[in-house]
Amino acid sequence: MRKWLAIGTLLAALGLAIYFAAGKASITLFAQAPAQRATAPAIPVRATLVKRADVPVVLSGLGTVQAFNSVLIKSRVDGQIIRINFTEGQDVRAGDVLVEIDPAPFEAALAQAQATKLKDQAQLENARLDLERANRLAATSAISKQQLDTARALVAQLEATIKADQAMIDMAQTQLNYSRIRSPIDGRAGTRLVDAGNIVRGANDAAGIVTINQLNPIFVNFPLPADSLPRIRASAKNGEVSVTVQDSNGVDLISGKLAVIDNQINPSTASINYKATFDNTAELLWPGQFVNVRVELEVRRDVIAVPVTAVQQGPDGPYAFVVGQNRVVQKRALKLGFLNKTTAVIDDGLQPGDLVVTEGQYRIQAGSSVEVLPESAQPLG
Repeated sequence: MRKWLAIGTLLAALGLAIYFAAGKASITLFAQAPAQRATAPAIPVRATLVKRADVPVVLSGLGTVQAFNSVLIKSRVDGQIIRINFTEGQDVRAGDVLVEIDPAPFEAALAQAQATKLKDQAQLENARLDLERANRLAATSAISKQQLDTARALVAQLEATIKADQAMIDMAQTQLNYSRIRSPIDGRAGTRLVDAGNIVRGANDAAGIVTINQLNPIFVNFPLPADSLPRIRASAKNGEVSVTVQDSNGVDLISGKLAVIDNQINPSTASINYKATFDNTAELLWPGQFVNVRVELEVRRDVIAVPVTAVQQGPDGPYAFVVGQNRVVQKRALKLGFLNKTTAVIDDGLQPGDLVVTEGQYRIQAGSSVEVLPESAQPLG
């Protein structure tokens, strides 16, 4: 009996010891938990200071480069090409002889017209002599008035014939001139469409010989939504509207000015076409090239501006994460002025000097502790 009593007492003591040991461990864990939360690692983000700046208000679109003038060179007479005086891709000047057509038939026609005029000129001289004699004879009543009138009419008829002969000479000379095809504009020759030795058929030749494109200056043709029209017209009243073109990587190529606003809106696309002209001395633009177009309407001066990546959209509207002095972020509601591809203008919600998060927002929330990385750090995953 005493043996069993001693064993029970020992078991009870052992249970109490285990109970108090477990409670102490639990209290220790709960006490350590806040300390562990307080030492959680900061979340890496990128941030930038809010500043005041001058921000351009722009409209963006996709444009196509178009030659300032483009001419398909054709022959105006029938004949065989005997010489081509240009090379493909060559710069040509207005008046340069590009192609020569066999001139022999046109020289013969000119010579024939000149000979006909000489023959008729001789007849006219003889008719004038006859008229002079008729006038003397009529003064003495040696011939009738009818004969005098006939002589006078013959002179007038031959004078008209001489004028017709001169017209034929001019036409033959023009045809001969057309046998030497000249460039009507300064520009760049394209791919040759015919070779020497071929017969060209003048007005019936639809293919042509070569296309000359004027590259400097040069046009960019671009459509914008129809609601851009009042804004662009208002800007045009204040002076020239600046237009910048960029390549596919967003790098500025060249700046020019708006030249043409189309006279109608395309009802099928609800857009309107514009043309801008550019000084293309460096030949950065080429006909048929696709470019990004930025039309600058105005410049808003001394406004609060942040990178567009700092602005986030939530159920309650736009917001940004602002980094406090203790590196704890707070969520700040924003009132936007306008956005472009790179910059957001803030009408309310931020002040110059605020530090706003521009990258890594998906990792944080209000109250998160952050580490602001330098701009040269590796991209955030």
